[in-house]
Amino acid sequence: MSAHGARLAFFLPALEGGGAERVMLNLAMGFAEKGFVVDMVLPRAEGAMLQLVPPTVNIVDLKASRTLTAVWPLARYLRRHRPLALLAALDHANLVAMAAARLPGARTRTVISIHTTLRKYIEDTPSRWARTIPRVMARCQWLADGIVAVSEGAAADFATLANVPTERVSVIYNAVVTPALMRAAAEPPAHPWFDDRKIPVVLALGRLESNKNFKALIDAFAIVRRQREARLAIFGEGPERPALEAQIRRLALQDSVALPGYINNPYSCMARAAAVVLSSDWEGLPTVLIESLALGTPVVSTDCPSGPREILENGALGRLVPVGDVERMAAAIDITLRSGRAAPVNASLSRYTPEVVLAQYQRVLGLLP
Repeated sequence: MSAHGARLAFFLPALEGGGAERVMLNLAMGFAEKGFVVDMVLPRAEGAMLQLVPPTVNIVDLKASRTLTAVWPLARYLRRHRPLALLAALDHANLVAMAAARLPGARTRTVISIHTTLRKYIEDTPSRWARTIPRVMARCQWLADGIVAVSEGAAADFATLANVPTERVSVIYNAVVTPALMRAAAEPPAHPWFDDRKIPVVLALGRLESNKNFKALIDAFAIVRRQREARLAIFGEGPERPALEAQIRRLALQDSVALPGYINNPYSCMARAAAVVLSSDWEGLPTVLIESLALGTPVVSTDCPSGPREILENGALGRLVPVGDVERMAAAIDITLRSGRAAPVNASLSRYTPEVVLAQYQRVLGLLP
C-alpha cells in the first residue's frame, strides 16, 4: 500500500510525560516520515509532551471533558476523516476507541495496545473504578481488530485476563532505539549534576507513582551513600512527590537526592549517568532500560513483571534484583558504580529499531499483506 496521502490515527488520553505516550509519539513520527498523514487524536490537547510533537504530526483536539466522554467526538472524527486504521494506547483510550469505531458510519480498523501488566495494576491500585476499566476493556477485546502488547509478559498477562488464546495478542516491542535518541543524548545535560564527572550520579525516570517504588530506591541509595559519595536524580512528576520528599528529608539526603520533575530531554543525562535504576513493582516494557543499553549506561532493575528479564536477557545485559529488596538493590548499585560504564549493546537492540517495529505495526494495522 502506498503511504502517500494515506491517513492513520493515534488515540491516547493525553500527551503526559509517560513511557506509553513517548512510544506512541515515536510511532506517529515514524509513520509520518514514511509519508502517511498522521493524526494524534486527544480527548483534550494537553500534556507535557505536546511541545515535542513535530509539524509532520497533526494534533486533533476532541475537546472532550475527559477520555471516557470522547466516544462520540472520536466517532465524528472517524466519520469525517476516514483514517485507514486507528491505534489506541492505555486502558481508557482503548475502551473508547473500540466503542467509537463500532458506531454507525465510523467503522475503522482498530488496534488496541497494552503497555503494562494489567493484572498487577488491578491488584495494586486502591481505586475500585481504576480496577474496573481494564477488566471491562479485557471483556470487550473482541471489538478490536487487533491487540498489541509491548512484551511477551504483558501479552501472556492480558491473554489470561481476557481469557483469549495468546495468539490473539501480537507482541511488538517499542521503537526506542532511534536517531533522535542519539541526537538528544549528545545535547548538553539538562541537570548540572551530570556535568560533574567526579561524583557518580544514579538516574531513575518515571511518574512518581507507587508502582515505580522510588521509595525502595531511595532507601537503597541511602545504604549506598553510607559507603561512597554519589548522587541520585529521579526525573518525573506525580502524586508520590510529597511522600518522597519527606523520605529524603527523614534520611537527610537533601544534598544528594534530587527530584527535578519532568524533563523533556532526559537522554543527555542518561548518557552521562553512572547507572540507571528501575525500581518498579511491575511494568509492561520499561523503555528506560532499552534506552540506557543503547547509550552504554549500566542498568540495575527489579525482576518485575514484565519486561526487564526479557530486555536484559535473563541478567546478561544488566543486574536483576528481587522486587522490593532494598539490600540487594543497594548491593547491585554499589557493584555497578565500581564496575564503570559499559560499551553500548548493539546486537540485541535491532528489535527495538523503527525499521523493525514500524513494519510489524504496518501488518497489524492492515497496511501490509
